[in-house]
Amino acid sequence: MHTRLKKYEALALRMSRRVGLCLLFCCLGSGCAFLNKADKPTIAFTRVPPAGEGGPDKLDDIAGRVNGAQTGQKIALYAKAGSIWYIQPLASQPLTAIAPDATWKNATHLGTQYAAILVGPGYDPPLTVKELPSVGGKVYAVTTANVGPAPETVNQTLKFGGYDWYIRHIPGVRAGAVAYYDPANAWTDGDGHLHLRITRLKDRTLCSQVALARHLGYGTFRFTTRDTSHLEPATVLVMLTYDDLAAENHREMDLELSQWGDPKNKNGDYVVQPYYFPENKVLFQTPPGMLTHSLNWEPGRATFETFRGTDPAASSVPVAKNVFSTGVPSTGGEAIVFDFCDFKFSKVPLHNGSEVVIEKFQYLP
Repeated sequence: MHTRLKKYEALALRMSRRVGLCLLFCCLGSGCAFLNKADKPTIAFTRVPPAGEGGPDKLDDIAGRVNGAQTGQKIALYAKAGSIWYIQPLASQPLTAIAPDATWKNATHLGTQYAAILVGPGYDPPLTVKELPSVGGKVYAVTTANVGPAPETVNQTLKFGGYDWYIRHIPGVRAGAVAYYDPANAWTDGDGHLHLRITRLKDRTLCSQVALARHLGYGTFRFTTRDTSHLEPATVLVMLTYDDLAAENHREMDLELSQWGDPKNKNGDYVVQPYYFPENKVLFQTPPGMLTHSLNWEPGRATFETFRGTDPAASSVPVAKNVFSTGVPSTGGEAIVFDFCDFKFSKVPLHNGSEVVIEKFQYLP
């Protein structure tokens, strides 16, 4: 009897091993779908912007959550315009970090569809694609959101210098980084002076921007500021010309008051974009006190000047002056923009909120 029991036990052991091997081979042949199905990561959007061909300087918030992400994985965001998917938010910032609570958030240019792709360490996302990648290799999950037509927006405006100005409320790109805006940071006081402010909200700096609601073309543009010499090195106040739809450099010229994050730098510059050509940027130092800045824009010629006080005619010698005669854009659909924000790559980060006052804006055809 004892011997017979041992035979049955040995037979049962052999049978269990065979069943185990069959299950193993079955698992290998089918990819263990029934075992790994629950382990596949997934992505869900928690905030999706509206549809729109927003242009290169218009962004909105996008956010989501990942289920099953592993250490080192990140999100590659894309927005679709026409038939092309574009990496978001910037070519220089192609990946979005996943927070410890499995959420992620960033900004994106507007499009007709949005995509979030979970990728592993070392993944180098292409800047543009016609087709999104499939899961495999260093791509672990892909999700998309189709959005309807862009809703009609109602722009907030203010009156300044006899003109209507749009107040920016959506994120944008300034100096190679995403900037966030609060419309409450731009207003005019009882004397008609324009106030622009930078404030802080948790982990974000909120900037201010106004854009002229009409096109003016060639002529002289002047604006008068109260003392800006006390501003922190990380702040940037700029008057610029900007055309969303212009393909090359957006007809951009800049009169910038900033040390660009370095206290050793001069605090002003004139620029005809692109700024990285040495002949396209001239630095100068602004003194304390009221200053009037001027851009005289003519065909093939742009003259920048800075004067003490409120009346350039009363000042015989400008604080600074430069004439650009190469690379000067022609007029088109550009607007005059005032932007007050912080420089995200500053050696000395912005410590406090800040405010500037622009007392006067003039246009002389």
